[in-house]
Amino acid sequence: MDGAILFADILLILDTMGLGVKFEKGIGPIVQQIESANDLDKVPPQQAADRLSPVYETVSRVKSSLPDGTALIGFAGSPWTVGLYAIEGRGKTDKSLAWRWAHGKPDELAAVLERISEATAHYLAAQVEAGADALMLFDSWAEGLPDNIFQEVIIAPTKKLVARLRKMGIDVPIIGFPRGAAAKLPEYVETTGVTAVGLDTAAVPSFVNNALPEGFPVQGHLDPLLLIEGGERLDARVRELISAYEGRPHIFNLGHGIRPETPIAHVERVLEIIREG
Repeated sequence: MDGAILFADILLILDTMGLGVKFEKGIGPIVQQIESANDLDKVPPQQAADRLSPVYETVSRVKSSLPDGTALIGFAGSPWTVGLYAIEGRGKTDKSLAWRWAHGKPDELAAVLERISEATAHYLAAQVEAGADALMLFDSWAEGLPDNIFQEVIIAPTKKLVARLRKMGIDVPIIGFPRGAAAKLPEYVETTGVTAVGLDTAAVPSFVNNALPEGFPVQGHLDPLLLIEGGERLDARVRELISAYEGRPHIFNLGHGIRPETPIAHVERVLEIIREG
């Protein structure tokens, strides 16, 4: 592999901000539900980030064990996706409560996202100080939002977070992943200040190439389920994606997380095809 990413659950930051977070088998994450932005004022942002020192130790250890030239990517959830869990109180919901906040309590929601963003900035900065070569922001729940709400809860908070990191002196590349952004992808790229953008499984190469600035780096977007199935269709799709993005920097990757049941042999096959040229 040319790069490695350190995954730490995106809800860790809520736990250190003073909300109770637990995981129940068959249910997923359970979060102490907030009623207002003030519920996130229990712990100062810097102190919340400091509580995640085991993550930074892990970053340092992983970085020191990687081969020279292999980049280590730090990781955090974007404000909307993390905030959604705080508002909903759990994962497996229709997300309607958070969406209703966006429509009915936009100022309160903006305050929630601002608090999460500030703590996240300190968290990501500490990962870079520990050795991360790049950062990735995951907005797993960006899909399906109305365009005006997408602007308010995805683009604006991401722009503020990226600007905050730059103000803190963090100059490493930042990859944004607004899953399901669809036609809003160009505005996300042009407005937020991210260095590169992750593409989900539904991204259309022709749209991406026509809509994004020339030379703007992309990452993705192979279907993780196709990687499980393997075979000729996998080989063909890998070659198709390589060819589709040959005119711009392309970090070959999946359109979402890798599944535990993925055969390692299929991953090795993808790497073999990538390196054919």
